[in-house]
Amino acid sequence: MIARRPPPLLLALESATSVLSVALLRGDELVDEVSAPLGPAAETLLPAIDTLLGRTGVEIQALEAFAVSIGPGSFTSLRVGIATVKGLAFGADCPVAPVSTLAALALAPGPTEATIVPMLDARRGQVYAAAYAGGSQRETLIEASVYTPHELCARLAAPCILVGEAVALCGEAIRAELGDGVALLPPPQGDPCARHVGVLGAEMLARGDAVDAAALAPHYLRRAEAEVKRVGERFEPAPGSSKRA
Repeated sequence: MIARRPPPLLLALESATSVLSVALLRGDELVDEVSAPLGPAAETLLPAIDTLLGRTGVEIQALEAFAVSIGPGSFTSLRVGIATVKGLAFGADCPVAPVSTLAALALAPGPTEATIVPMLDARRGQVYAAAYAGGSQRETLIEASVYTPHELCARLAAPCILVGEAVALCGEAIRAELGDGVALLPPPQGDPCARHVGVLGAEMLARGDAVDAAALAPHYLRRAEAEVKRVGERFEPAPGSSKRA
């Protein structure tokens, strides 16, 4: 009998918000996770990786794959996270899984049959949000985009779980409109985390959906103002699509 190859040793990074973390997984099984101290991503992410690898006794050369949160989220922190993975993966010629921040955040509530609505603050009275069906399939019910609370509420129905930093901005208003079937999961339980990025990254690797490090790019959803002036469009297309959000 031919021995089955073990799942790859995967390093996952989450830097979309002010709460940064890194995780080491063997396939989709968590080995260890480290939260970076509060501070600029450029100053805290690499030390967190060093701490994680030191704690687990893993040499960086032993890493076989990477997963990274690509957005939406903080423009600066996302760029730092992606640049870090590019630097680590490029020299090792390892595959990289680009993971939606909102899809990873949707894993925070754990197993549930309720619709899960990950939400991040997009400023200007808007949120980055999406909706996923509960259960094992996690079907996308509402595509990731920028919404006002009213626009999002018009697309939702209870029961659902609102999760993420934007719950503090509009969670109560949405619950008041949709009823008691709306549950709220704000931070810290509702923070994005690297272990969930790693789980989705492992699934992408198994499907053959990884990319080369050079192809990594953030998916902001909303463009920076300078970019809006340059291209004349405020929202970005989804990765691999020509359709605007």
